[in-house]
Amino acid sequence: MAYRREGIKAFHPFTLIATGFGVGLLPKAPGTWGSLLALPLAWGLVSWGGQALLAQFAAGLFLVGWFVARDYVGRSGVKDPAEVVVDEVVGQWLVLVAAPLNPVSYAVGFVLFRLFDIWKPGPIGWLERKYDSGLGVMIDDVAAGIAGLIGMILFQRFVAPLLGLG
Repeated sequence: MAYRREGIKAFHPFTLIATGFGVGLLPKAPGTWGSLLALPLAWGLVSWGGQALLAQFAAGLFLVGWFVARDYVGRSGVKDPAEVVVDEVVGQWLVLVAAPLNPVSYAVGFVLFRLFDIWKPGPIGWLERKYDSGLGVMIDDVAAGIAGLIGMILFQRFVAPLLGLG
């Protein structure tokens, strides 16, 4: 693992979930690594049970993520630790709820989510500043995921048919 924080045990179950089983500890851009982790997991869930199953898993992981992120923040003393990537997985999954199973749509979904997660326009940035602890870690990524979901719906409606994907 790339580094350790005081008060954090690497193999604690909450740490494993919060860091995406260590993906958030990879060097450079942990949020991007977390979003990349979400892609094959989403593909598997959609293949297995459709986009409704992905939406259900996103909702469930949001609740779990809120809990484990709150615990991680409390143990680390850091408001929004970069290595916590469960929030990126949830946000990325929200975007992919509207993406058909094809690599182009998943790539567009990845870019949309990362754009809104990094840029944090308007309410996304406000939510990040407004809330602390586990909810603060999770809520801005949920908002970025919703913004990306809207972008994905628009992409599927207007752009994908022009690319022969619709």
